[in-house]
Amino acid sequence: MLFENRRLAYFIPNTFTALNMACGFAAILFAFNGQFYKACMFIVLGAIFDSVDGRVARMTNTQSSFGEQFDSLSDLISFGVSPAIVYYLRFLTDSGRPGMVAAFFFILCGALRLARFNANIDKNKSDYFQGLPIPGGATAVISMVLVSINMPEIADYRFVTVGYLLFYAILMISNIPFPSFKKSEWVKNHKKQVLMVIFLILASLFIYEEVMIPAIITVYVVASLIYFLSHRKKFEGIFDWQEEPETELK
Repeated sequence: MLFENRRLAYFIPNTFTALNMACGFAAILFAFNGQFYKACMFIVLGAIFDSVDGRVARMTNTQSSFGEQFDSLSDLISFGVSPAIVYYLRFLTDSGRPGMVAAFFFILCGALRLARFNANIDKNKSDYFQGLPIPGGATAVISMVLVSINMPEIADYRFVTVGYLLFYAILMISNIPFPSFKKSEWVKNHKKQVLMVIFLILASLFIYEEVMIPAIITVYVVASLIYFLSHRKKFEGIFDWQEEPETELK
């Protein structure tokens, strides 16, 4: 009985990971049918499932190498392939090969971002992500799609739409530190204020998600870039990890 319960405990976080992947797949299907709002909302739902699976695994003490790899594969589909296809179908279908290359470049950078994260998962102990996390990149991409629902003329500016996609792709593979808030002392010391901010954000998302999703990700990225540029000395060498020496075979 204990063995069966243990197997169930491992099954639960992987179920949320699978739901995340399913949301990414559903977003692609809706995008092909021209239902871009629903496609974007499924990607947002996938991000919610993605934030849950790791927490459930830690709560149940069921972290595993399999779960980490499964989560990364799911993230690549939901936050790499899915938003790139949604964005391409919304803005880049008339851009020819440059549009195809831009969409693929976003997927490629997302894959590189996830591979780098997995390779350094035991080394990075800081309160910062190395580059923009792929869910953040996906959120930025669908934000432009959501804005275009009320401002369809954006689609006419191909230089802007292509440049926007490339910009966030490059941010994912950059060495720019983005706050994770997981170990933030300020968050720990101001829990009531943080809870109030979270409540206000959720309420605003519920009321007017088409504006608040783009606003939140834009504020996060711009504030992170400004803080990095104004505190460059603080972040020198933050991601310079020493490689373990290779042992010689005898």
